[in-house]
Amino acid sequence: MTEATHRPDPGQVGRAPGLSPVGFIVGFGIVSCLADFVYEGARAVTGPYLATLGASAALVGVITGAGEAVALVSRLFTGRLSDRSGRHWALSIAGYVLTVVSVPLLAVARTLAPAALLVNTERFGKAVRTPARDTMLAQAATDMGRGWAFAIHEALDQSGALLGPLLVAFMLWLTGSYRSSFAVLAIPGVLVVATITRLRAAVPDPSLYEADHLAPPTKAVRLGRGLSAQFWAYAVFTGVTMLGFSTYAVLAFHLQVRHVVPTAQIPVIYAVAMGAAALAALASGRAYDRAGLRVLFAAPVAAAGVPFLSFSGRASLVWLGALLWGVVMGLHESTMRAAVADMVPPARRGEAYGTFTAVYGVAWLAGAALIGLLYDRSATSAEIFVAVIQLVALVVGLVALQTPARNRAPR
Repeated sequence: MTEATHRPDPGQVGRAPGLSPVGFIVGFGIVSCLADFVYEGARAVTGPYLATLGASAALVGVITGAGEAVALVSRLFTGRLSDRSGRHWALSIAGYVLTVVSVPLLAVARTLAPAALLVNTERFGKAVRTPARDTMLAQAATDMGRGWAFAIHEALDQSGALLGPLLVAFMLWLTGSYRSSFAVLAIPGVLVVATITRLRAAVPDPSLYEADHLAPPTKAVRLGRGLSAQFWAYAVFTGVTMLGFSTYAVLAFHLQVRHVVPTAQIPVIYAVAMGAAALAALASGRAYDRAGLRVLFAAPVAAAGVPFLSFSGRASLVWLGALLWGVVMGLHESTMRAAVADMVPPARRGEAYGTFTAVYGVAWLAGAALIGLLYDRSATSAEIFVAVIQLVALVVGLVALQTPARNRAPR
């Protein structure tokens, strides 16, 4: 299978974008804000909810780690599908619909098996949409600086990740029921579909944002080629970092079973973490456009400190741990995505995002499961594991920084 040029959805050719590049980035940020309102609201209490259905810390780590793996590893295939078909909008919309349907259905899950299935179905929706969406964002970001463009998108995205958990916390305080908390998330879900439909109508072909910057293709490029040595070194660095980074569900499980804070505070802590992620995304995005990959060394340094704070029995330390956890997520979800677009040719972006996040996802699945398993033995063993892994990540990152950047995409 070959791919020479971008191929938009049928009926899109020749229609100029109805929004400026900044307007498009902000528009997609609003879509992501509403979507995060839905699924981050649910994720804020996934760990405690699974615990009420009989899950152990290790099982919570496996279920949520598998969910992240589904969201990330599946992009290896959905990214290639995005490149081959050019149907970025169709894949984006389908993925958002799958997510916003799965979350409210958690309200009717009565046992662990269907709840775990819905957690993973929601994550698969993210796998379907993200390579296509990020490809379109990279196209619109050509003149803005990709670090800043992805930072704006991520900051808006994380504002929904802050508001959703707060709504869930309010519903828990009001009703004491996880089920009502999941059900109310159907409302922003409807708004997601309405908003992305309008955005597609305004900008049917985002590749036009980048058209003036691309040289005419000279020959077809076979899928699997064109990913630079620096890209692979960078993917390994990110994977090692995620091997030593827990999902929030495992951290929340600790808060629930050790009664560190009241149950209704757990989603509030998550909301604060998402606020920290938004601020970290903005700061690191600007810094990346100026200083490049060196900015990302902050991720393993910050990640190393998370378990020492988050597995504490003191509420004040837990809040600090949540802030640090959010900073790492902000770096991963914004600046690390921007760097991928700068390392590969435009026609390979979907595949590159899919490959990158497959490495990321496998590592996070393994890390979440291992940290949960070690936590069941002792929190200290989990803390030592994370510290060692993040030290290794720093070494791998130095190698990635020194690896020549070939096939770098124009910015």
